Amino acid sequence: MPEPWSQDGFDVRFDWGPDGGAAVAGGAVVVVVVDVLSFTTTVGIAVAGGAEVLPYPWKGEGAARFASERGARLAVGRLEARDRPPDGVPPVSLSPAGTLRAAEAGALHGERIVLPSPNGSTVVAGLTDTGAQVVAASLRTRAAVARWLARSAPPGPVAVVAAGERWPGGTLRPAVEDLWGAGALIDALVAEQRGVGRPARRLSPEASAALAAFEAVRHDLATSLAACSSGCELVDAGFGDDVVVAADLDADEVVPVLDGDALVGVATVRGVPTLGETP
Repeated sequence: MPEPWSQDGFDVRFDWGPDGGAAVAGGAVVVVVVDVLSFTTTVGIAVAGGAEVLPYPWKGEGAARFASERGARLAVGRLEARDRPPDGVPPVSLSPAGTLRAAEAGALHGERIVLPSPNGSTVVAGLTDTGAQVVAASLRTRAAVARWLARSAPPGPVAVVAAGERWPGGTLRPAVEDLWGAGALIDALVAEQRGVGRPARRLSPEASAALAAFEAVRHDLATSLAACSSGCELVDAGFGDDVVVAADLDADEVVPVLDGDALVGVATVRGVPTLGETP
């Protein structure tokens, strides 16, 4: 008999962090990970720019070795990227704004990038053995991901996992921006199902709560994102541009899908999605 926290019997499920992801992934055909500030936002921008992103939980020697073994480039820290002497194109880091500048300069096409993150990347890594297709979503990609789910993903339950943040002691801090991001995706999925004439998906109470949270801020999203705890942390550290870029709803049309050890782009613009193709 399924555990009650698996949300079994619902078409769309929602929970938090690695443990919540493991709980709702059972029986799901797709698990969507949301880390708005900043892992999945940066991933979406990078794959739209033609890169492949290899998730890795922590920076350090292990990440450097992982990148070397896979012929990939290791992303630098956000502060390191900002403090490097300007040479036209910023190095890739967790910064969505810096990654967007690199993508717009054409510096990411064909690159394989290891992007360490203790939150979104850790959740993605923990889901690789569930048998479900793992996808990364953000506010920027939520419409594209919903389109892919409704039109191209295998039929079956979808689990949405908010990565959250970490308290200094290492415990999960539920981060409201990830609740909003999950709700934004669910909102787009409900609309997409209706648009293609398919039956409505049954939302778990948890998924319905995420949807309601997004609906409460959808008309003032950028301001709310900048005012929430994680947004304030970035603004205070001088990374306000990252919050602005992360709040750009539906800006990207490429879905980051885990293929082996890398998140690769699936184009969804008015056509049949193709693995590794960008519009």
